[in-house]
Amino acid sequence: MASSTIAYWVSNRRLVRVHAGVFAVGHQQRGALPRAMAAVLACGDLAALGNDSAGALWGARPWPRIPEVLVPTEKRRPGIRTYRTKTLTTKDVRTHHGIRVTSPSRTILDIQDRLTDAELIRAVNDLRIAKHLRQTELTRLIEASERIRALIDPKEAPTRSPKEDEFLAFCRQYGLPRPKINTRLHGYEVDALFEAEKVIVEIDGWRYHSSHQSFESDRDKDADLAQYGYLTVRLTSARMKNSPAHEADRLHKTLTNRRSS
Repeated sequence: MASSTIAYWVSNRRLVRVHAGVFAVGHQQRGALPRAMAAVLACGDLAALGNDSAGALWGARPWPRIPEVLVPTEKRRPGIRTYRTKTLTTKDVRTHHGIRVTSPSRTILDIQDRLTDAELIRAVNDLRIAKHLRQTELTRLIEASERIRALIDPKEAPTRSPKEDEFLAFCRQYGLPRPKINTRLHGYEVDALFEAEKVIVEIDGWRYHSSHQSFESDRDKDADLAQYGYLTVRLTSARMKNSPAHEADRLHKTLTNRRSS
């Protein structure tokens, strides 16, 4: 298209300039997704959305204020944070929502140093739950990162909430056995199961159990599972935070007593 035509369309607002060489038709869309797409287009055919922006596109991180893009050669664009990389291969790039983006495993590897252990566990498990990080790519990720290998057990079901992550960290810190997470028993799903001892731990919070109906259904569930020999221990995030040693000691004793009986 002739540059004079582009200039005329820009003058009458048929095209709206977003970046050099990138235009919106009719009006500029607002929101993180259009900004991300425009940023990648502005950086060339081999560019890919990366880092926290890629994590946000995959649904595992909040959107950063400024789009982040990986580029093979030095490229600067106003309003875009670019990172030069020579290690991006075809295995590392996907197209998601029409945007070139680093693969879920490459994204996690790139941002892991920015994240706490809790944030890293949550990001990996959110990707697993959304089926973006399937077994082959999860294996590739674990092989590439010693830190992730220590935090994620690929044989275990992914946790679905920070409270479950918090409980696994609590178990590691106080030498408790690693329980099964989000497993089903006799028609019910339980938060955590110490299988050998037949002890269930439900991590409760007022936000999730603040109604009379949920209170009654929880007790009905406990009674049903008790028929099969399961003991349910209800633990809150507040108790794990305010008196962790006491709660760990009590749970240790409960597991020991169940083994001996």
